[in-house]
Parts: sequence; C-alpha cells; structure tokens
Amino acid sequence: MIGGILTAVLALAACGGGNDDGGSGTADANAIIQVGSLYEPQNLDNTNGGGQGVTEAFNGNVYEGLFKLTDEGKVEPLLAADHQVSPDGLTYTFTLRDGVKFHSGKALTSADVKYSIEKVTAENSQSARKSSFEVIKSIATPDAKTVVVTLSSKSISFVYNLSYVWVINDEAKNLSTTEDGTGPYKLSAWKRGSTLTLTKFDGYWGTAPKNSGVVFHYFTEATALNNALLTNQVDVVTSEQSPDALEQFDNDDYTINDGKSTTKLLLAFNDKVAPFNKVGVRKAVSSAIDDAKLLQSIWGEYGTLIGSMVPPTDPWYVDLTKVNPYDVALAKKELAAAGYPNGFTFTLDTPNYDPHPTVATFVKSELAKVGITVNINVITADEWYTKVYKNHDFAATLQEHVNDRDVVWYGDPTFYWGYDNPQVTAWVKQAEQSDTEEQQTALLKKVNEQIAQDAASDWLYLYPQIVVASSKLSGYPVNGLNSQFYAYGITKS
Repeated sequence: MIGGILTAVLALAACGGGNDDGGSGTADANAIIQVGSLYEPQNLDNTNGGGQGVTEAFNGNVYEGLFKLTDEGKVEPLLAADHQVSPDGLTYTFTLRDGVKFHSGKALTSADVKYSIEKVTAENSQSARKSSFEVIKSIATPDAKTVVVTLSSKSISFVYNLSYVWVINDEAKNLSTTEDGTGPYKLSAWKRGSTLTLTKFDGYWGTAPKNSGVVFHYFTEATALNNALLTNQVDVVTSEQSPDALEQFDNDDYTINDGKSTTKLLLAFNDKVAPFNKVGVRKAVSSAIDDAKLLQSIWGEYGTLIGSMVPPTDPWYVDLTKVNPYDVALAKKELAAAGYPNGFTFTLDTPNYDPHPTVATFVKSELAKVGITVNINVITADEWYTKVYKNHDFAATLQEHVNDRDVVWYGDPTFYWGYDNPQVTAWVKQAEQSDTEEQQTALLKKVNEQIAQDAASDWLYLYPQIVVASSKLSGYPVNGLNSQFYAYGITKS
C-alpha cells in the first residue's frame, strides 16, 4: 500500500533478530512458529513454476542442496561432505554425506543428485536457473556416495549455482502437490489459499530444528497480514509490504528488522515487441518516471534507487542511477527521436498483489505527462507466469526479481524480456569462464553498465527487507536473500 513518510524507527539492525538464540525468556522447543506471508506457492515444484512462495517455504527447510546459501550470502557445504575440482576447472567430484535419508525413509545416493540436477536442466524445466547449467557435459555416479560432473567449459559460479538445486528422491512422484526432501521439516498439509504446515522430521541427518514445526499463513494484501501479526495469528511477517503500518509495531511487543534485500522491482519491457524494441523508447520511458518519488511514496526513507539490475551487495555493483535520469524534457526528446513524438499506447500487465497495482497507477500517471497512454491489465500470479514468463505474451509488465547475481539473465536472449545484445551475451559467457573472481567482476561490471545504457528494463527500486516479528521470537532470517526463509533456527519464548 502507498504510505506517507515512514515514522517507525527500526528497532534492530539487520543482524538482530536473526542471530539471537534466546529471546526474552526460555525458548519453547515444542513451539509451532506461525509465519505470515504474501507469497503462497503456485505449486510445490520449483522446476515447474512453483514461484517465490515455494522457495520461501521449502528451500533449506524441506529440500536441501549439495551447498547452501546462507542468509549472509555465503556458500557453504550441505549435502556435499567434500568436493574436488580438476586443474582445468572442468571436472567436479562431490562426495555425499553419510546417513542422509529422505522423508520417505530412502537413503540418499548419488543417483538422486544426478536426477535432481537433470530435473533442473530438462527440456520441460521451468527453473529460472536452467540456463546456468548448460555447461554440464555429463554426470557420472561411480558409486553411491560419489557424483562426478564434467563441464564443457569452465564455470566459476558452478558451486554457487548448485546451491539452487534441491536434491530430490529420484523415485518421488507428484511433486507439484507432495515432496520428498532431506530437510529438517517435512510437509504435513497444504490448504490452498490458507496455510502450509511443516512438521519436524525426526530422521533428519543434521541438527534438529529449535522448534516443533512451522505454519505459513498466506494473505493476498498487506493490511490483513499486519492484522494477523497484531492479533497473534502469526509470529513473524517475512517481508513487510505496508511500511505506512510500521508505526503500530514500534513498541516492546515487536521487533522491526531492516535487512539487506536483493529484490528489485522492474518495469520489464518486452524488448522484442514494438515500440520497446527501440532503445530510445525504453530510455524515454525510464526517464519519464520519477523513481525517487515512487520509492518515497511507498517506502518513505527506506529502499534504494538502482540504475541497473545489480544490488549493492553484488560484487559487480556500480552506481548507475544517473544513466537514465528522471527528466521529462529528455524523455520527450528521446521519444521524438525514436519516432514517437506524440507518444503511444501500451498495456501494462500487473500482478494483483501489493504493491503492483499502486505502482502501475503511478507509472500510468507519470507516462501520461509525455503523451504515453497506459492500459493497466491486472492479472494473478498464475496468469503472469503463463502469459508473461512462459509465453512472452506482453508489451510491458511489473515484477520483482528476488535473486542475487541475476544480472547474467540479460545474457540470455530467450529469457522472458527478450533482451538481445550479442556483446552482453559474450561478456556474460566470458565472465562465467573466468579464472579469477576479479576477472568475473570486471566483465559483469561491463554487463551492468551496458544494460543500463540500453535501458533493457526500468529498474524502479530495490526493496528494503523489513521483517517484523513478535519480541518473543528470535533466530529468524532477516535478509530475505532470494526469498529463502530458514525456519529451523527460530525459537519462541
């Protein structure tokens, strides 16, 4: 929801709520943690359009990978006890942990890892990370504990990318509605439109959760979500979307955490469709929208303006906010030069959950000043996935992109926004084959700068990551990296 300047004072820095173990009083190991979220899964399979919600609920909680991405953004071993890389960087040998079982009771083997990677890379996979694994040449399983992956070319991000691959029982069925992971929780029930319940998995190989289970409660708008926190229906809100309501939580009963976000709100153009196939048009639209005014109207003093896809936490960040500055006169000039002196009309496909409808109205008002007419088409998340992401049937859309290090998707001409610059594609490929992180960083900075010059999208702002919780809660993640929400460390007193 649109709000005025925020009056709430954040109670803790980003590391506060997430790193405390005790809370105020003795932790209850039998507590069920009630989590409030706006992001219900579309289904339970992250390679089949499950969406942000299934990542939030299942990543690290129900499913695990060979590696994990911590809330601080570090890559750590998880199901991989050890790994070795050949001198030429083309062969990775992974040794699996002992004693790992799936929720069905089946022991983890190398065949499951092979199956899980191939599920992501399959022709019908809808995983956003699919293109990251095109370098895989072969996967061998010489014994039950060993996986050998051979690449066609070096991939400096390979281990990082593996943190996104959930290891799944290769015999599992119906994964859109069920699961069979190795994580500390197993799925108990999913009541569509209402709740998703996870219970402790007693056969877990690692450290047991500090609570007895988790219930994710789903809401379609921010006011209802906040009311649920006020009435103790939920203990924590994973991502606050109504900052004008924060003042009601600025007391001893709650903790407001300001974490580090990687979530970008994009006005994404279909760069293959007129008029957005012209760089000048995209630059004009970007300069016609007052991003600073939009950000402040929604988030007050929080959030960050960005001029490209890269958040400040990525190694290849460059401040590019001045490349396409807010300048109505410049926008009109660029429109005329692109052949649209009188503007044009387009349809903006807009997800129906906060803050998209409000942002769409703001964008429509801004673009009207330069003669551009916007027809707003409000659609559900399911409709967005099919119409926009899968079928590329759109002119422009609003959408969040939550992942870190995702600027590389502009090097994939088949991605839904259709951006196709051969130089960018080459830089992305060269960066991935770098010998050092320094080489990778230098090349991806070039990518970052070029997509800004091309106005490949209009990056409206970087979300703040505001997690609000009962003061009785501790041990919860606060950064919201890639939408993951590790629940196993949460305690309630």
